[in-house]
Amino acid sequence: MPFSTTEPDITATAPLRCLVVDDDPMSVQIVRTCIGNTPFLDATAACSSAIEAAEVLRTQAFDVLFLDVEMPLMSGLDLLRALPDPPQVVLITSSQSYAVQAFEFAVADYLLKPLSYPRFLQAANKVLENLNAQRAASEADSHVSTSHNAEFTFVKVDNKLVRVDFADVLYVEALGDYVHLVTNRSKLIVYSTMRAIEEKFPTQRFVRVHRSFIINIDFVQALEDNSLLINDKYIPIGQTYMRGLSQRLNKL
Repeated sequence: MPFSTTEPDITATAPLRCLVVDDDPMSVQIVRTCIGNTPFLDATAACSSAIEAAEVLRTQAFDVLFLDVEMPLMSGLDLLRALPDPPQVVLITSSQSYAVQAFEFAVADYLLKPLSYPRFLQAANKVLENLNAQRAASEADSHVSTSHNAEFTFVKVDNKLVRVDFADVLYVEALGDYVHLVTNRSKLIVYSTMRAIEEKFPTQRFVRVHRSFIINIDFVQALEDNSLLINDKYIPIGQTYMRGLSQRLNKL
């Protein structure tokens, strides 16, 4: 019975370029055979050492790196440490002992030898999902206008893009590596930085009032001492932001 090749929606028009790195020729052939059975992958190149792969990666672009861990002179993990911007990585090894180290590098998946095609396909689909999510986020960013005429943006919430109308946003609050985007209709946890929000949200409407808060000046109900009121929430005003806020408000 043939294996199922059900996969996520493919946004790329060409197969993903794959580099296989393993010092065992038989392992290289097995991986290349798996790639050949996967329509959205292309076995573009193969290397027999991490040292050779480092040079190939310096001069060529790949979407996916299928990388053996245990190799002489330079291990697969050593290669990852040396790469400033690695592609999607699937580590392949005969030992489970490297799993913790592997995921410190945020690899897409970790496969144990001997490979089975169903397990390989699962890893390939993870790679495809990651790349599709990256492309979607990039496209959403490119659609955001920084002009005064911008009326909405798309933000990534979990695994989907959600439209947010600037006119509905009350305020944005920093939450570590995320931001809490509060609107008239919902509260969204968005993977973003305050700097990115400042750059993409229209400046005629939004102003930074604290290192942890950006507010929509249209919704300011009152100012009291070093705070302001929006929708029954008191938001602190940082001293360094006080002057800029005063200049933006239409005060008598």
